[in-house]
Amino acid sequence: MELINVFDLTITNWIWIIVCALFIGMAKTGLSGLGMFIVPVLASIFGARASTGILLPMLIMADIFAVFYYHRHADFKVLLKLVPATIIGVFVAIWVGDVINDEQFSYLLAAIILIGLVLMVWNETKKSKEAIPHNWWFGSLAGSLGGFTTMIGNAAGPVMSIYFLALNFKKNNFIGTAAWFFLLVNVFKVPFHITIWKTINLDTFSFNLMMLPIIITGALIGVKIVKLIPEKPYRIFIIASAGLAALKLFY
Repeated sequence: MELINVFDLTITNWIWIIVCALFIGMAKTGLSGLGMFIVPVLASIFGARASTGILLPMLIMADIFAVFYYHRHADFKVLLKLVPATIIGVFVAIWVGDVINDEQFSYLLAAIILIGLVLMVWNETKKSKEAIPHNWWFGSLAGSLGGFTTMIGNAAGPVMSIYFLALNFKKNNFIGTAAWFFLLVNVFKVPFHITIWKTINLDTFSFNLMMLPIIITGALIGVKIVKLIPEKPYRIFIIASAGLAALKLFY
């Protein structure tokens, strides 16, 4: 009851939060398109900035499960290439978060995702697919944008989906590499949320622990569903989800 009073949540709020926790688990084990639903819902309940601190520990919980299940499929060479640019992106976001408002950020993020989708589709239609994805600048751009968008609003899913798909990752490689990437970067973000933005504290973390069983349930459901989806439809699902996530940010 104390937590309910602290957050002043209604029954309707709790229902939506439980749905979000379920979707977090499902999104982290392969159904990443569900992630576009979570961020705006939690922002409407807790506020844009506060919701990032509520969401982050729940994402880490799901990341741990995803890494445990898919770790053997990760491409660590790709992850190492992303590290420097991602760290830079996170630090830039810490500064920008105090400069631009939520609406400006939404438009910026949507434009970035749409541009990335255009580049990916263009690259898909080329006879040679080496030009964009394997270029050093493309990886650096993806890493920096991933770090920036995940720090600002835990919204790097579409950005990194575009990059990993552009590398022609198979379904399990996609999920395993994404799982490690987001676990590492999300853990890296925690101290900044605690000390600078002050969006994580004992109350919020206790709230996160309450959601853990639901997150795990969602993760198990996600694993089962992903096994049933063939490679090509899965790729189309991820591309469509990224596009819808971008369009939704304009409204």
